[in-house]
Amino acid sequence: MIFGVSGPYAAGKGEVIAYLEARSFYALSLSDVIRQELAALGLDETRERMIETGTRLRTEGGEGVLAERLAEQLLPDRNYVIDSVRHPAEVAALRAADSAFKLIWVDANEGTRFERLRARGRGGDPESLEELRRLEGREQGGDDPAGQQLAAVREMADFRLQNDDDLAHLHAEVQRILERSLFFERPSWDEYFMSIARVVAARSNCVKRKVGAIIARHRRIISTGYNGTPRGVRNCNEGGCPRCNAFTQGGARLDECLCSHGEENAITQAAYHGVTVNDGTIYTTFSPCLMCTKMIINAGLAEVVYNSDYPLNDVSIELLRESGVKVRRV
Repeated sequence: MIFGVSGPYAAGKGEVIAYLEARSFYALSLSDVIRQELAALGLDETRERMIETGTRLRTEGGEGVLAERLAEQLLPDRNYVIDSVRHPAEVAALRAADSAFKLIWVDANEGTRFERLRARGRGGDPESLEELRRLEGREQGGDDPAGQQLAAVREMADFRLQNDDDLAHLHAEVQRILERSLFFERPSWDEYFMSIARVVAARSNCVKRKVGAIIARHRRIISTGYNGTPRGVRNCNEGGCPRCNAFTQGGARLDECLCSHGEENAITQAAYHGVTVNDGTIYTTFSPCLMCTKMIINAGLAEVVYNSDYPLNDVSIELLRESGVKVRRV
């Protein structure tokens, strides 16, 4: 889950963020991008300067630049709450980055908010209702499209919280939002194993094509392999395979290639460590060549799951099916 939090001065945004942080959400702020800019310029942080710098960054980098920079930090294995969403382009950028993004607008009556400002006594806060109205009027939106536009952000909110009551009431409202927004998705076994095979492929040292393979039995990975020169031989990317380094045309001079294939290495690594692959499934990022096909059959593997077609795979697929090995493309 990814929540953005926005609203006027002293509405209770910080309390919402603290509540979510206490429930394992990672807190980020678009304002941190502005703070980094001020620090690079050697300038102190003030409310006015934050507004001016944010406007300048949006003018120079696009209205969604703060959100776009922050979205690069989001990891798929975490829940996030994002503070200081102040422009509709930022909402759009965060929604584009992840469909799970939901915007929470936190509000409270003006009098309530002013009393909170006085109670917290933070430097830089407005000291009168007139000053509060002046600052908030600037933040609501104006002629400058790169300036803050809180009024437009409010209209894009997925949830609105009116926070004029006590903290217990606010927390209960946030809890209801959590329950309504619960999003949970797990990859299928095929997606899970194939994504791991792609990571394995990233270790390949072949300069022409990166291939990864894993062997699973009873939904447990027992071996992995990627293509490259044999153990103890100079890596392909270091010049170890003259054919690959010459970028020879596909299908030509195969007898001169010194690289072992990903499926071949997955099978031989299992043999090297004394692990049986019988009745297992091999997941490979490319369909196997004829040589690897024969190894798959004779090793007793029961199924081949592949992602992309190898250029010379017609005979291999026919042979696998004839031998009773299941073949699937995902």
